[in-house]
Parts: sequence; structure tokens; C-alpha cells
Amino acid sequence: MFRSTSGTRRVLLVLCALLLSLVFVLPKQSHTLLQAVGKPLADIVTIPLKLLFSADSRVEAVWDRYVALRGVREENEQLRREIEFLRGQAADLREMAAANRRLTELLRFQAHTPSQTVAARVIGRDATNWYRGVVLDKGEQDGVRTEMGVVTLAGAVGRVVKTRASSSVVLLITDPNNAVTSLIQRTRDEGIIEGTFGGQARMKYIPLLSTVRVGDPVVTSGLTGGFPKGVPVGTITSIQKDEGGLFQTADVRPEVDFTKVEEVLVVTAPRSTGEPSADSPEENNKP
Repeated sequence: MFRSTSGTRRVLLVLCALLLSLVFVLPKQSHTLLQAVGKPLADIVTIPLKLLFSADSRVEAVWDRYVALRGVREENEQLRREIEFLRGQAADLREMAAANRRLTELLRFQAHTPSQTVAARVIGRDATNWYRGVVLDKGEQDGVRTEMGVVTLAGAVGRVVKTRASSSVVLLITDPNNAVTSLIQRTRDEGIIEGTFGGQARMKYIPLLSTVRVGDPVVTSGLTGGFPKGVPVGTITSIQKDEGGLFQTADVRPEVDFTKVEEVLVVTAPRSTGEPSADSPEENNKP
């Protein structure tokens, strides 16, 4: 076994010596031979090198795309957050603009009404169904007292029934415990507006001979209830005449949508200070 191994080594050494001799003795022929043998070998070796270079290029391109997409994703997240923030600001600005419009109209109405009023915001609504009312952000320190009327541009809202230092509770005209003296604008017949358990209003004690009809508007009479005269209350939708009764009764659809009331005016004095009341000394001393 050792002899065969040593013999093989000797053969290899001899072959290497012959090849070296040919290279040095016959350089031109050996160069041609090497070119003939080396070119196919170089082509064969080039194939995996090209494959490795192509794979490296693809990996680099994929990595670049990944880095770029990651940057785009982060930028998209930042833009999404900015868009949400701007949407919130736009909603706040729209709400402020709507509130400013309502307040401007309310203040314009307040400037032209002959009654003394205090502007207030609705800060709460009854959620117990025990009564139909709202809570205002104005109270005793603002001159608000019980039995004062509350109105909007659309019409009568209700009466103040409870006050605190900086807030007050208003009972709506649709509450069964509320009563407001009113009159039918066309016929001038008076009656009492009371709330119903269904959340509507009803006018009671209309004279039996009244020519009231569906569609007639109803306004406050200004006699009692803390309201000035002529504030819209609602429109008559149906009329009931009880056989043998002394009065008629009519269902009234309120002018005010109480679910959307946000700002109101509290009537602190139904008449302006320059207008004498019926019981004033100046009125009684006139000839």
C-alpha cells in the first residue's frame, strides 16, 4: 500500500516537471495551449460568478426597496396623524363658526326685543323622564329668578323653576306641569298652553264660539307667565269639541325644536324699563 502511494507521487512529480519544461522550453506553444484550455475553463468559472453578481444585485435592489418602503410607511403614518389632527381642528372650527352664527342671531334678536333678557347656554338636559327641562349656565348671580320666561328666535321655550348661584333649571312648555297663557293670533281668543305626556303641547279653555281652525298660529298673551306678548308658541294641528263642554281644546305643535336648543334668552323683565306697566303710578295718575 505504501509502495503504490509513493509510486503515484513519483508519477505526479514527473508530469509536473514535464509540464514546467514544456512551458519554459516551448513558451509560444504552451501559451497557445493554455489559452485553448483556459478559455473554456474561464467561461465555466464565469457562470457562477455572474449568478452570484446577479443575486447580489437583486438582494441589494430588494433591500433598497425595503428601506424605501419603510420610509414611505413612516411618512404615511405621520401624514395620517397630521390629517386626523387637521380634521379635528376643522370640526372644532366648524362648530365654533356655527355657534358664532347662532349667538350673533340671538344677540341681534336680543337687541331688537323690547324686553330685558340675559343670554344663556344649555349645559344639561333631563335624562330621567321625570320632567321635560333643560339646565342653563346662568343663575341668581346673573339676575335669573324663578317664573321667568325663556325664549329663542323660534319662540317660547319654557319657564325657570329652580335657580342656583350660577345655573338654573327651565321647565319646557311641553311638560304637563307647565302652563303659559296664550292667544290664537288670528281670532285673538285666549287659552292656556299645557304640556302633554307625549311631549307635545295642548291649548285648553278656548271659547266654545271661537272660529279657531287647524293651522292657526298661537303666541303668548303677555298677561302672566313671565313672557312678553307675541312670542310664538306653536301651530294648531287639531281641535276637539266635547259634547256639552263649555270650551274647546286644540293640539299645538311647538315652534321650537327642544332637542336642538343650545342658546336661549331668559326674559328678566317682560317689558322694557321705559315702558310703564299697567299698575305703575304714572299709568294710574293719568286723567
